Amino acid sequence: KSTIGSLLAEQIGWEFVEGDDFHPASNVEKMQRGTPLTDDDRHVWIQAIARRLSGAQGPCIVACSALNPTVRQWLQSCVNREITYVLLEGSRELLAERMASRSDHFMPASLLDSQLETLNVDGEATRVRIDQTPAQTCNDIIRRLKLPPTSRQTAKASRRPRIR
Repeated sequence: KSTIGSLLAEQIGWEFVEGDDFHPASNVEKMQRGTPLTDDDRHVWIQAIARRLSGAQGPCIVACSALNPTVRQWLQSCVNREITYVLLEGSRELLAERMASRSDHFMPASLLDSQLETLNVDGEATRVRIDQTPAQTCNDIIRRLKLPPTSRQTAKASRRPRIR
């Protein structure tokens, strides 16, 4: 999510928000222990992301696991802007391989199955395959959502300062 989200944001000149940065310490510790989050755990996290988005000056791409309708409803109810969801789809094996290759992330690959069990999209998202290069995945998202690609030079010139 982070690789695709940050690359896509760079390509179209939008701000990128890393959702994992908004987990409270208790969520991070829980995941580090290999314990899946509950919706109650996710509620605090989604509220923090929503506060960040509410303060954004322009369009944003947020990398986060809004796994089920409850979480997505919380996010939408807290943010006064349109939200479009993109589901990055891949086989369990591909997802596990990519998670295992991360060296700097607090969530272990052992939590993948619990995330897949929690996942419930029901047609709410544009589904994009990730069994291609990140650039191809971004191009697919741009095409499917009809987003105008922005040159890097134009994107840098029009980018507003980031709010932290």
